[in-house]
Amino acid sequence: MSHGASHRSGSVGKGGGGTNRSINGGNVKSPNRDIRTNPSTNRNLNRDQNTGNKTSNVKNRNTDNSRNVSNRNTGNTRNSNNTNISGNTINVNVDRSRDINVVNNRNTVVRRNNINTYRRPPYVYGGRRYYCYHPYIYHPYRPFVWGPVWHPWGFLVATLAVTAIVVSVENEKYHYDQGVWYSQASNGYTVVQAPVGGTVTTIPSGNQPVVVNNVTNYYYGGAYYEKSGNGYKVVAPPAGAIVDNLPEGGEEVRIGDQTYVKIGSTYYQPVEVDGKPKYEVAQVEEGDK
Repeated sequence: MSHGASHRSGSVGKGGGGTNRSINGGNVKSPNRDIRTNPSTNRNLNRDQNTGNKTSNVKNRNTDNSRNVSNRNTGNTRNSNNTNISGNTINVNVDRSRDINVVNNRNTVVRRNNINTYRRPPYVYGGRRYYCYHPYIYHPYRPFVWGPVWHPWGFLVATLAVTAIVVSVENEKYHYDQGVWYSQASNGYTVVQAPVGGTVTTIPSGNQPVVVNNVTNYYYGGAYYEKSGNGYKVVAPPAGAIVDNLPEGGEEVRIGDQTYVKIGSTYYQPVEVDGKPKYEVAQVEEGDK
């Protein structure tokens, strides 16, 4: 991961065998070994016995081949499972899907805009209306990094800095450090979305003030804060908010003729303000009128 306030694009049997094994698992006889049989024994063998021996050999070969195929299939299955749970997959993909899905249900539901009316008609598609103040102007989604101490959602760290503090929200314990929220995991601490209602005394200086309905929000790292007493409280994204950048963890979603960036339950519409590409929090309502 690159650090600093810059854009970034977007984030895993061996078999073996010697040359001395036969098809049924036995050892190949040495060329120097005397393999001649007793002539008297050969004379006592009849054709039926020979046929039975041949049949037995065929069965042995079939049984051993089946065993070999079974072993190979079992080995492949085991190796495939190891790949799925190895390396970064367990630290990023698995943990991220668990933490973000849980937090999204509460933290990315847009606050409706019930004060100012939208001057522009909504974009209607699929039985939904998408309200925004600014016209849709597409520009590609490029995740943003807020400095060297910021981490995207799902990132796993083994330990926390000494500056981290504990914040309890609805009987859940979080750790907060310089604009990043963590939840304790079995093997460290996983970065999660900021929990709505979480209150801290300070937020990073690189925050972006966003005014919606005469209320100032402070946007940083994908989270929205409002001044509350002597601190700052995490709030849900307000409809109509215009932000410069979006964090890692979103996805571009094609809706009819327009492409939005969806983060949790929030739809961000690409817009342009003063000639610069930005994103506006869309207010989505059910209905085709």
